[in-house]
Amino acid sequence: MEEIRRRRVGIIGAGWVSEYHLPAWAKQSARAEIVAVADPSAEAREAKSQHFGIPRVYASAETMLANEALDAVDICAPREVHVALVRLAAARGLDIICQKPLAPDYDQAAALVAGLPSSIRLMVHENWRFRAYYRRLKAWMEEGIAGAVRQVQFEFLSSGMIADGEGRRPALVRQPFFRRQERLLVMEVMIHHLDTLRYLLGEMEVVAAHLERSNDDIVAEDVASVILRRLDDGVIVTVNASLAVHGAPPAPRDHLRIFGTQATLELDGIRLSAKGQIQRLEEFDADAVYQGAYDETISHFLDGLEGRAAMETVPDDNMKTLALVEDIYRLSRFDARDKPR
Repeated sequence: MEEIRRRRVGIIGAGWVSEYHLPAWAKQSARAEIVAVADPSAEAREAKSQHFGIPRVYASAETMLANEALDAVDICAPREVHVALVRLAAARGLDIICQKPLAPDYDQAAALVAGLPSSIRLMVHENWRFRAYYRRLKAWMEEGIAGAVRQVQFEFLSSGMIADGEGRRPALVRQPFFRRQERLLVMEVMIHHLDTLRYLLGEMEVVAAHLERSNDDIVAEDVASVILRRLDDGVIVTVNASLAVHGAPPAPRDHLRIFGTQATLELDGIRLSAKGQIQRLEEFDADAVYQGAYDETISHFLDGLEGRAAMETVPDDNMKTLALVEDIYRLSRFDARDKPR
């Protein structure tokens, strides 16, 4: 095990997602300290510096890395710059945790990974699998409660893309960058679920996929239907996701059902149950689970650096999730130029 020391960490990106990364780092203050933050927006970087007590701010990652003696970086910047930023940090021999996706598409991610020095420790910040109810569900499955899995159904439904009386779409109010994403629902949101399904069920392949765009305020897809097949036994996994469902809440929640020979395991929002030969029920606090997933991901990264645990979402693993994403886009033949229906 590596000697435990307090690591000096630089944050690259002071936007929306850093609001959840930084509290997670604060909980690890005995093992790491955030010494600098870099962001092109003076307002954003100064706000994070003041709110989280970060001593130094920079307008660019290049300047920060040139001026700070860092051990690691946390890349919270948009996915379009992930490749350049990972290479920049790797060139300085730094350990890296990078928000998902590793790159805008599979080929760019593969080229990035192939060119990294073997000494670089890189983890993708894929936090959905670290949500408390999914960790508990994994434990139930390993316990054998479900028996043999026969079918799996997953839904992720939201009304966030449906305009209100004033023409505002809640999903775009919360995350305005959704408007310009050239790959939206699958690359930005469903990628979490695909990774989590891999974590729970093992490796899969994409059998069929259909994508749609519901409105002209976005350029990419916000409706998806996907059929997956588990490689080791052929079990079918169906995934239906949409941000434009009338009657659904603006804030989507996961609904996963695993039908087994001994029990049905179901996650419905924050309620996790087993119904069958064994009966179980647990409910979770939604806010605690959301921030807790970031907390656990950052903690896991540090555990990996310290030799306490094998990192789960290393590039070799995460590339398998990206391959599923790429196959969905390929098989769907989705064209962003198509008019919404």
